[in-house]
Amino acid sequence: MDMAIIPWQMVLLCGLSVCVGWGIRGNFGHEYGAAIAGALGAMAIVLLSGREDWWRHVHYFAMFGAIGWSFGGSMSYMMVVGYSHSSQSLTVFYGFANLFAIGFLWAALGGAGTALPAFLTHTQLSLFFAPIAAVFIGWSLQAVIIDRVLAPKRMQRHESPLYWYDTDWVAALVAIVAALIVALFRGGLDMGTNLVLYMGIGWFGGFLLLVNVCRLRMTPPRGDNWAGCVGMVIGILGYCSRYELSGVAFATLMTGFGGGVAFSFGQLLKLIFIWIGNRTNLHTNWHSVMEQTQGFLFGLGIAIPFGLLLNRAPLLETNPNLPQWTEIFAVFTVLILLTYVNYRKAAGTWVDLVEGLPERFFGLPVVGWFRHSRGWIGWFELFYIGLGIACVWLLSVHFREPLAFIPTSWLGKGQLLFFVFIWWVVIFNFERALVGFSPHRLTTEGVITLNAIICTVLMALGPLAVPKQTGSLFTFNEWVWQTLIWGIVVLVGTTVVFWGIKHLLYGKEHAGGAALHIRFGADSNAPKAKPKAGEQHP
Repeated sequence: MDMAIIPWQMVLLCGLSVCVGWGIRGNFGHEYGAAIAGALGAMAIVLLSGREDWWRHVHYFAMFGAIGWSFGGSMSYMMVVGYSHSSQSLTVFYGFANLFAIGFLWAALGGAGTALPAFLTHTQLSLFFAPIAAVFIGWSLQAVIIDRVLAPKRMQRHESPLYWYDTDWVAALVAIVAALIVALFRGGLDMGTNLVLYMGIGWFGGFLLLVNVCRLRMTPPRGDNWAGCVGMVIGILGYCSRYELSGVAFATLMTGFGGGVAFSFGQLLKLIFIWIGNRTNLHTNWHSVMEQTQGFLFGLGIAIPFGLLLNRAPLLETNPNLPQWTEIFAVFTVLILLTYVNYRKAAGTWVDLVEGLPERFFGLPVVGWFRHSRGWIGWFELFYIGLGIACVWLLSVHFREPLAFIPTSWLGKGQLLFFVFIWWVVIFNFERALVGFSPHRLTTEGVITLNAIICTVLMALGPLAVPKQTGSLFTFNEWVWQTLIWGIVVLVGTTVVFWGIKHLLYGKEHAGGAALHIRFGADSNAPKAKPKAGEQHP
């Protein structure tokens, strides 16, 4: 593995882009927030890859990268962070080990999604869009129906009849059903529907075996989606084996192990900063510092594997015969769908914190989330529907007669997509924070804005310095096994070292900045059962 060939500009842009996205993810949370970082990281890699064939597919990379990185957002990790602050030695070790595991799962799924467009022919790629659209529709209907029939309350979700270890098992089942419906219409299974099935069935396999049979629970009573993510990673690796996608398998594992280091090391840095702050009376939002550090390291962790792929991934068709609706669908998913599902949370914050903004005016709510419980369609939705129509309309016209404001080159198109997307999410993140701003917000919104400025400059000037690259045929099977073996060594080594540094700094004391959590021993305060009816879910 020759690291010297990797363009430092690509690595830096990817690191800062994911840092921006990860900082914003911390304010919006869960799958939708994580998808922002995935889209930015994927576009950063493509734009500074020197691969003209990748430039042609930049919007596909962005969409698949967003989807891949989103899955990790389902995992609960704050209690694991708390374990690494603990005064109990075994709990600290357990915390760092599980931080590595969560980071691995999150980044492995993100790496797999980002890598797929680099290893698929246009015929294969075209098979994925109908299943993805079907899954999106299924999840949307799921949210609407559950909201209408069960009217669940988030903090009392354990009272729902669908509650099963606080996991997303319904979403996994809906994805499987959606893929089978597409397969029924197509007359059989194919690469597109099979990917959903491998991941969906893998999710249930991991969850049923690890949680229900082996009784392994990472942070009870918090959710155990981590087990489903284990199954999805195994499902993806099985999928790669079946379809001889060794390059995707390599990207999955190497990005995963890099993500494990990023997630656990970011938390270690937080503990170091807290220790220094206690002695220098320097206090700030260290949790946000941790998140943005993790994001930067996540970006490095995905850029380096893709740097190794630059001259080894196959040459893609620069004039693919893909249906026009797939081009529009990819751009719409990134610019409209992804921004809406995050931005609507900002509108809810405005209603809560701005005294002069009523919850409803002229008969409509400010934001309705397309949910019965919130009023279906609000003013926010009306404006976003307008944006969506404009996006589809303009792109449709552009395919017939190129519009002047859209660049003619695919590099230019990709740069425009990156520029619009990064500043769109930076601005709406700032708007959400503005109504409750405090000096500590400079640690988040201020740093995010500065990093976005640097990203803009790197995005524009970087392609001038990065040499052109081309594809080739390469078998990654040996790399896959080497990555797996060395990754396990890194898992064990970093966990021991980080555990030792924590005890070197704090001894047997509890580190500040998090509640005291003790997982093991006589003083364990870990809950043993789900909350009772009427109580709030932690």
